[in-house]
Amino acid sequence: MFILIFTSFLAFYLAWNLGANDVANSMGTSVGSKAVTLGQALMIAAVLEFTGAVLFGRQVSASLATKLINPALFEAMPTVLMVGMLSVLLACGVWLNIATLKGLPVSSSHAIVGAIAGFAFVAMGPQAVDWQFIGVISVSWVVTPVVSAVIAALLYSQMKRWILDQTDVLAQLREWIPWLSAALLSSFGVIVLPNAVERFIAVPLPSHTVALALGAIGAIALTISSWHQLEQKTVEVQSSGGAEQQASSQHISAAESLLARFQVLSACFVAFAHGSNDVGNAVAPLAAIAYILRTGDVPLEGFEVPLWVLALGGVGIVAGLAVWGKKVIATIGEGILPLQPSSGFCAELATGITVLVASRLGLPVSTSHALVGGVVGIGLIQATNAIRFQTLRSIGLAWLVTVPLVAAFGAAIFSLSRWFVLDQNVFSL
Repeated sequence: MFILIFTSFLAFYLAWNLGANDVANSMGTSVGSKAVTLGQALMIAAVLEFTGAVLFGRQVSASLATKLINPALFEAMPTVLMVGMLSVLLACGVWLNIATLKGLPVSSSHAIVGAIAGFAFVAMGPQAVDWQFIGVISVSWVVTPVVSAVIAALLYSQMKRWILDQTDVLAQLREWIPWLSAALLSSFGVIVLPNAVERFIAVPLPSHTVALALGAIGAIALTISSWHQLEQKTVEVQSSGGAEQQASSQHISAAESLLARFQVLSACFVAFAHGSNDVGNAVAPLAAIAYILRTGDVPLEGFEVPLWVLALGGVGIVAGLAVWGKKVIATIGEGILPLQPSSGFCAELATGITVLVASRLGLPVSTSHALVGGVVGIGLIQATNAIRFQTLRSIGLAWLVTVPLVAAFGAAIFSLSRWFVLDQNVFSL
């Protein structure tokens, strides 16, 4: 019982730091563009991250616990795997803690992959690590920010051309609202709703068909609501009068105010998707250890992650986000590029599309990479000198050193723990 309690504490510590660092990315652009306040962002992310983690976090957690390494090599020594997973929790938690204190948005995926590979290499040699799978993950980490940057740049360039740079911004926005609604809710529907349909609703139709239908209904409702608000904004601008330049500025301000509503929804999409995918980074080691303690065997592919494990990870994520998330939110939302709701919306929609395509291809990607790439892509469209490259260099360096540093850290902690726990016979199964 003591081992399980101690492991749960370490998992909560890792989830806390993941919430303070990785989860803060999902709301950073919304706070930076002033679409929501910091307090509102924390509340939105808390609800959606926890919901996504508890409802849809099982698959990722199980995969991380069994696919990065060959669990069959540990079948004769389940205690070794348990000590290794304890080392992973501690190594990842400490690194994310340090990065958060520095305000650096690092990837928890980098940390968990590096730590698991590091301990497995020391424990069983190079054959214990699935190097091909890690190679695919590494390539996806490089491609993700580039793809997201391109998508964000294309989205924002078209928004500038057809809406923001037009003489009558509000009239152009009215024409484009249905397309913006469809793009946002269709992306959300395809990436999130199929899991809900397959898990909770027995329907004869393909789950993606149901998801797209629900997304279309939501897009129509959002369009009607936005049109109503746009009419109010138009009346306010027209009644204020003023010179042509002042009127144009008021049009843009009114358009940005409306687009802030879209950005809040896109931030919700990113937060929910992030919670459903990345909670595994916090609780996969705990799930493996709980399985070993309960059965005496190592977990193999397809094992069930208990609900209480996912809930613990969700609570830890929310707590860390609320207490320490401000620094990383400021880095993403303000430290790279000053954002408006229009640019923030494009960055978040690009992130959602990138994650969606990667999920359909079965590629594990980093939400941190996608969001940073999206913000940079928009900065390139606005003006090269608008990007704060010193912040980008700090983020890039943190990305590069995370895997080798945490791998070495995890290996070192495992070596010390193996000597103390196994060689000194502190406990045995």
